[in-house]
Amino acid sequence: AGGLFYAVSELCRAIHAAGDAVEVYGAGTTFEEEDRLQWQPVPVMPYAAFGPLVSSAELRRQLKAADADLVHQHGIWLDDQWAVLQWQKKSGRPVVISPHGMLDPWALQNSGWKKKLAGVLFANASLRRASCLHALCESELESIRAYGLKNPVAVIPNGVSLPDLGKPVEKGERKRLLFFGRLHPKKGIEQLIRAWAMEVPTIGNAWELVIAGWDDGGHSAGLEQLVDELGIAESVQFSGPAFGDDKDRLWRSADAYILPSFSEGLPMTVLEAWSYGLPVIKTRFCNIPDGFTAGAAIEIEPSDESVAAGLRKLAGLSAGELQQLGTAGRKLVEEKYTWPRIAENMRRVYRWCVSGGEVPDCVDIGVK
Repeated sequence: AGGLFYAVSELCRAIHAAGDAVEVYGAGTTFEEEDRLQWQPVPVMPYAAFGPLVSSAELRRQLKAADADLVHQHGIWLDDQWAVLQWQKKSGRPVVISPHGMLDPWALQNSGWKKKLAGVLFANASLRRASCLHALCESELESIRAYGLKNPVAVIPNGVSLPDLGKPVEKGERKRLLFFGRLHPKKGIEQLIRAWAMEVPTIGNAWELVIAGWDDGGHSAGLEQLVDELGIAESVQFSGPAFGDDKDRLWRSADAYILPSFSEGLPMTVLEAWSYGLPVIKTRFCNIPDGFTAGAAIEIEPSDESVAAGLRKLAGLSAGELQQLGTAGRKLVEEKYTWPRIAENMRRVYRWCVSGGEVPDCVDIGVK
């Protein structure tokens, strides 16, 4: 599931490394064996599932047999949330739920009737019963409260593993602006393409735009058609998804990163871009405001005109100014967004949910 896959797998690995016993349950997929490597040494138990809710009787049997002290549910609206709710009712044990931005206003409106139905069936009861909810940022905390939830909420961001910046990489003649992520309407890629077409006369010879990532719902065909219609194919390329070493090379080949998104929880790709020392162009809906205050990002809105203005600003920066933005981003990640720091905060929340005691300082206690 794009950045969510890396956010959850890296969190689990970091908690495991800190000494807690972690088991992962998830619906089996075509890429099950390949993906399993990403979780090592954490044990993964895939289960058979079917239908639009990814329903599974096997998951319910697995949860019953696991004898877990606590279950951490990632994502909402699907049957696994229902299964965890049933487990919680029967076991009386704590559950932490991470909506991962799925309660933000834009996300609630997308396929809204389906989410309202899931809410009536199980999701709202699950959310209200959770021992603690997990917000990635203050904006998501506000969205959780706006949904009417009064539970304790732990505000803990995503993290990133820091790459070695000394590794050499070949660069092209033109600077490369990278979009990397799900090809989905909420990411603002159409606005990016239209803005790029507006600015090609001034930046097309110096920069190229690379759109990388996996197609979500057939969105890429329309984007590629738009590039052809606007006559900018010479400076725009679609490079598809990238994993492992290919993903590392993709980041190292870039000179800047852009995410003109309408809605995010806390995007892994922005943190990854900063970890590679790249300047970032992003909207406030990416929910990492300290990127602006730290001087690591150029702020835009998800509109053609605002994205175009951001592109002009990027193109007008000197090599030294670009490096300054990227260095500030790397420093920000080193100080606030590394996995060991994040895992320790999450482990404190787990211990509090299981054993009680002093409320962790990252928890907004809510109102009962």
